Amino acid sequence: MLSERVDSNEDSIPFTRSIFPNVQACTTWRRMTEAPPSPHDGELLACHDCDTLFRAPHTQPGDRVTCPQCAATLYMNRPNAVHRATAFALSAASLFLVANVFPFIELRAGGQVSRIVLAQSVSALQDHGSPELAVAVAIFILAAPTLIISGMLYLLIPLLRGRRLPGAMSVCRWVYGTHAWNMIEVFLLGVLVSLLKLGDIASVRLGISFWAFAALILCMVASLWAINRHQLWDQLEEARA
Repeated sequence: MLSERVDSNEDSIPFTRSIFPNVQACTTWRRMTEAPPSPHDGELLACHDCDTLFRAPHTQPGDRVTCPQCAATLYMNRPNAVHRATAFALSAASLFLVANVFPFIELRAGGQVSRIVLAQSVSALQDHGSPELAVAVAIFILAAPTLIISGMLYLLIPLLRGRRLPGAMSVCRWVYGTHAWNMIEVFLLGVLVSLLKLGDIASVRLGISFWAFAALILCMVASLWAINRHQLWDQLEEARA
């Protein structure tokens, strides 16, 4: 994680060493890279494995930042990250629309056919006396993916032209905060378990929405993986407002 900034000139080093004992070795590691100065040089990174603190080095596309103490990979500056993340986010938006329009599953039993649409699942649960479950589905299955996808597009599309929209920094924070509340993978797993039980009493057919929902999960994961959060934050700071 990025931490507080410290002055990188030599006068501040003794004071910094008294607070962060590992900064001396890490500053030497930064000098050994002989990289040109970066606007974000001086920020402290903490290793998630050994808690070593060191100054963030200047990176180029394709570079990997590793801990000088334990060699754990902290993040990568992936090439063409904005373009890849935008492509996956646009695909996720299209798939999410398809998943909420077409039938999710189709049940046939006793000569009757019942089609379930994902967008109608909230009202169906409410009508069957499960208001708490209906609220959970509305928040974790419908609202959270909508916020993540729309937030990523709000950040990434302007970055393609080197710009950022108002409030981009705040949006970046809540996109990654909302990601923890995204439960679409758990929902899909629960549906698969239910279908195994329903197979004994009814004929089950998976609709277009089901496959779009499965592809949506992959696209959302790929969009967040394509660009590291540190890399996204740095590019937002460098972009023109």
